[in-house]
Amino acid sequence: MDISNLTIKETRRLLDSKELSTKELAKSCLKNIENKNKELNIFLEVYEDVIKQAILAQEIIDKGEAKYLTGIPLAIKDNILIKGKKASAASKILENYRATYTATAAQKLIDQSAIFIGRTNMDEFAMGSSTENSAFGVTKNPYDISRVAGGSSGGSAAAVAANMALGALGSDTGGSIREPASFCGVVGLKPTYGSVSRYGLMAMGSSLDVIGPIAKTVSDTEIIFNAIKGRDKMDSTSREGKKERLKEEKIKIGVPYHILDQEGISKEVRKNFDESIEKIKNLGFEIKDIKLPNMDKSLAVYYIIMPAEVSSNMARYDGIKYGLSVSDRDLLSVYKKTRGEGFGREVRRRIILGTYVLSSGYYDAYYGKAMMARKIISDEFRVAFDAVDAILTPTTPAPAWKIGEKSSPLENYLADIFTVTANIVGAPAISLPSGYAKIEDSLSAGLPLGIQLMASHMSEDILFEIGKKFLNE
Repeated sequence: MDISNLTIKETRRLLDSKELSTKELAKSCLKNIENKNKELNIFLEVYEDVIKQAILAQEIIDKGEAKYLTGIPLAIKDNILIKGKKASAASKILENYRATYTATAAQKLIDQSAIFIGRTNMDEFAMGSSTENSAFGVTKNPYDISRVAGGSSGGSAAAVAANMALGALGSDTGGSIREPASFCGVVGLKPTYGSVSRYGLMAMGSSLDVIGPIAKTVSDTEIIFNAIKGRDKMDSTSREGKKERLKEEKIKIGVPYHILDQEGISKEVRKNFDESIEKIKNLGFEIKDIKLPNMDKSLAVYYIIMPAEVSSNMARYDGIKYGLSVSDRDLLSVYKKTRGEGFGREVRRRIILGTYVLSSGYYDAYYGKAMMARKIISDEFRVAFDAVDAILTPTTPAPAWKIGEKSSPLENYLADIFTVTANIVGAPAISLPSGYAKIEDSLSAGLPLGIQLMASHMSEDILFEIGKKFLNE
């Protein structure tokens, strides 16, 4: 069966009316994986118990006890734990590691009897914007196999775009859900920091990391988000809550035009963004020019705070407790050889950078100043959200690039220019498919583009409301 136009919402209706069985649905996803995965390198592992999960879900449906995600095939990023399943974070250092417990977000979906198809490829320990940093090879874009799928949740976004799953979980530290969603033409939500438990997510930047959903539509994204959100006693940073908005005649959307006038934004992205603004105006939303004086410093702030947290979080992978262990004559040599052989170049680069900015003599000059700047940027956004309900930017400055095209780390880092701010301030942000770019040397008739909407803390409902209207759902 063709599931290319099948959404979670429509699938729920088909399953409950018995027009479709969970087994048929699961087999369709597995068939697509069988046909495409060798070429695209999306799944690192397809779970052996997929059909068993489908049969159990069908029994629940037959009893009339189905929940919204019962029987829905989902993919999971390789840094989110499911007890007894491998979780490698796409790193050699954890290649054969099996989780000893289940992440809260995954458990909430298991409790609804969703079907987990398998674990998806990613940048090693979520460090990257292209999935080129995976120890197990790059994930290719389903629209053009010569180009990246984005990162670090490239496998999860590509799985949805390639109809290998109806939805997926990813993680977002600086744009790792939104950027691949934009490159693959799907919807990706980075929730408010703390709205989804991080328990069972392999930590990269603990004050920045969020688990979030990727799906074909805003409605499907909302369904998954509602299933995984909420306070968790295992994560002290998690919280309940929803910000109540006073209903006004028009939702006001702020556009920081001063950020868009800088170099580095491709003409295709700018043209698409301007067209999207006109569409949003025609839908009845009010567009307002806003100033965020220090937003342009977000990237620099992010690439100080994030490596600092990385250097601390990566210290646990030392060849002693779990994962790869390279034996040698003394303990220091075990540490050095294990980490040298187990970590890829980008992980080692960020550990070194983070250790440097936290070191004696440099802490105040770099990390201390970055934290001060983070507070200033957060305050500016707080003021902005008093004047507007959402803030609109492109998701990325350019369409998906060719595999191997960006040779320097700095070129990759610049891809995060619009997305990192939401993580710095902890605000929710969503990437919506907004059209296609026609690139001469592309293998595709059009490469997907996306726009990003940010809202104030716990205001995901505003993003969903705007997104549904924009995508005509």
